[in-house]
Amino acid sequence: MTFVVVQHLDPHHASKLASLLGRATAMPVIEIAKTTKPEPNTVYVQPPNKCVLVQDGALVLVGRTQHVNVAIDQFFESLAEACGSRGIGVLLSGTGSDGTAGLRAIKVAGGLTFAQDEQTAKFAEMPRNAIRSGFVDAVRSPREIAREIRHIVEHPYIRRSAESESERAAKLDYQKADDLGRIFLSLKKQMGVDFTGYKLETLNRRIQRRMALHRMTKLSQYARFLRNNKKEIEALFDDLLINVTRFFRDPSLFTALRKRFLPAILKNKHRQDELRAWVPGCATGEEVYSLAICILETLGKRASELRIQIFGTDLSEAMIDHARAGIYPGAIEKDVTPKRLKQFFEKRDSTYQISRRVREICTFARQNVITDPPFSRLDLISCRNVLIYLSPELHKRCIPQFHHALILGPAESVGMFDELFNLVEKKNKIYTKKMVATPRPELAAYEGARFALTAVRSTTVEAATFGEQLVRAADHIMLNAYAPAGVVIDHDLRVHQFRGRTEFYLQHHPGPATLNLLQIVRPSLAADLRNVVRRAIKANKPARTERSVIKHNGKAREINIQVVPFKIPGSDKSWLLVIFDETTGEAKPGKAQQFLGKTEATNEELKSANEEIESSNEELQSTNEELETAKEELQSTNEELTTLNEELSNRNLEMMQMNSDLKNLLASIQLPIVMVDNELLVRRVTPAARNVFNVLQSDVGRPISDFKPNIDILDLEELLREVIETLAMRERKVTDREGREYSLRLRPYRTTENKIDGAVITLVDINGGGELDGSKTAKRPKQI
Repeated sequence: MTFVVVQHLDPHHASKLASLLGRATAMPVIEIAKTTKPEPNTVYVQPPNKCVLVQDGALVLVGRTQHVNVAIDQFFESLAEACGSRGIGVLLSGTGSDGTAGLRAIKVAGGLTFAQDEQTAKFAEMPRNAIRSGFVDAVRSPREIAREIRHIVEHPYIRRSAESESERAAKLDYQKADDLGRIFLSLKKQMGVDFTGYKLETLNRRIQRRMALHRMTKLSQYARFLRNNKKEIEALFDDLLINVTRFFRDPSLFTALRKRFLPAILKNKHRQDELRAWVPGCATGEEVYSLAICILETLGKRASELRIQIFGTDLSEAMIDHARAGIYPGAIEKDVTPKRLKQFFEKRDSTYQISRRVREICTFARQNVITDPPFSRLDLISCRNVLIYLSPELHKRCIPQFHHALILGPAESVGMFDELFNLVEKKNKIYTKKMVATPRPELAAYEGARFALTAVRSTTVEAATFGEQLVRAADHIMLNAYAPAGVVIDHDLRVHQFRGRTEFYLQHHPGPATLNLLQIVRPSLAADLRNVVRRAIKANKPARTERSVIKHNGKAREINIQVVPFKIPGSDKSWLLVIFDETTGEAKPGKAQQFLGKTEATNEELKSANEEIESSNEELQSTNEELETAKEELQSTNEELTTLNEELSNRNLEMMQMNSDLKNLLASIQLPIVMVDNELLVRRVTPAARNVFNVLQSDVGRPISDFKPNIDILDLEELLREVIETLAMRERKVTDREGREYSLRLRPYRTTENKIDGAVITLVDINGGGELDGSKTAKRPKQI
């Protein structure tokens, strides 16, 4: 293994991390200075004001350009691209959300991800944000993370040979088919999704990844482990569904949409028309919101004239919840321009949330594109990097559902269904719909998911097919021309299908998306609708209420509401069809009309008050944004100061150790030594200098001229100044009052920066009496 340590550092302050880590490990610790070929069992440290990237098998330094420090994200993302499943990301203590996007990239690439637990992290915000995102495989203390990595790197998933993915998948397919089938069965039972039609290479890689995390090498062992482990089944399910997504991925695509294709779609849209788009496999919602922002930017001031509805669907309920919340880490700043951040996002601490204006036009729901019915009357479908995970058999079920304007990922195509589409831009894989009949998807894809049309079957297959097509065509004409609007709901009042034009009766409100009928029906109909549904469920037969009043475009109209219970043949589940049947003419004046008049007056007052509140809210929001910006800057400064403080603390420890060493050294040599500064003030003395120079340790800071030494030297001060000025050493023989001879040596005092900052006085006994302690009876140390 090679270890790379990336920190949030003060860009203008040298780092001592390399020397500090060097004392804690036997491995070499190197601060990266230029492009470096990484060696195994070596620790590499990021220098200040630089970011480290992995490129072409080397560690490369690049300048720090972002205002917000995302050095960890940049390194992790480059690691994911360069090393794939051999990359391991560990996120430790820190503030902000740096590292979250990078861990996601590592996990998507098949690598392993760890985060420090809050109990041991000095600053828990950074690992906490990553854990909440769902892209962390394990949360441990640093010591436990080290232990896990030591075991994991010996797993075949990491140390596998150079054989291709398809070769490994083939071995898995033929040798372990039964174990793989048991894994798929566990997923289907708990999660309701059949993965047998997904590409085997992807499934193999993800299953092996989960096995590595649990230190398992046999597929049969993992299949048994899954059998009664709901938590691991959910984790495997999330791993199998994880995909690459980010805001405005492939910028050229969104440029093409804004300049060419969206204007073409909007050209035929008139006031009060509806623009509908669908993003299957939306994951955490970045693609949906990017498309919504692109549409709003294209429409400009016209945005209020059209009803915009963008549907985002995914198999994972956790992903859908994340998308609905619309909260993303600060790392999106490198994908979203400052202008868009200001216009379409709200800053919250170290995160951003999609503004309410954008969230209101986006609806998220769990859906399986293989088995669930598609959305209808669509203007655009963005299905990017979904088909690459599906087998050709599943393509036959899915692609006919996408017979609209279509966007695919760079590695995808419509395949054998090119007769349905025109490829209008090859680079960005943008297709338009050919005006041909849409082929009927395979019935297996919709079994139990759509209404059955009853037809009299002939004795031959040809007659049966013709009769079914005839009935379906006739029903289609009649439903479009005469059928009233309605919805299909279950007993929990959740809408499963919209029939006809329901926007006159239903409306989506600001806030989290919902399909609860009572929450999306227009308020004036809610009470009547609740009563008639209750009666239909209780009696298990059709119920009806008449002359319910609804107001639209300033006019009150009367409608009838009918609720019809039914079941699909072959199923025990009960459903309800709610029909909104509009009667002709306007409502006659009466109690309802009077009530609406009063309501209208009250509504105007509330509207005025609401506008004032919104104005105040905008001012508060502006003030809050300024405070958030200041808080973020203080947070960044605090983190850099904390790092600096830790280094200074370590330096203080080093200085204390060096000071202790120096004291012991001076005490042990038993020579009279006096150090003075450039002003000839005493800086330091040894114990042996006490009786020779009459200087005590407490005399530090006093001029050397204040003392009368016990040796015959009258020009000591002149000699010291000469040594300091000429930088030359001086030596002279002197005698004490008893006639003993000494060698007096004067040397310039040099700092570590090679500057002269005083002089050093040393006295050596030359009578052969051994080491001098400055007393009249110098003693030799005892021999050992």
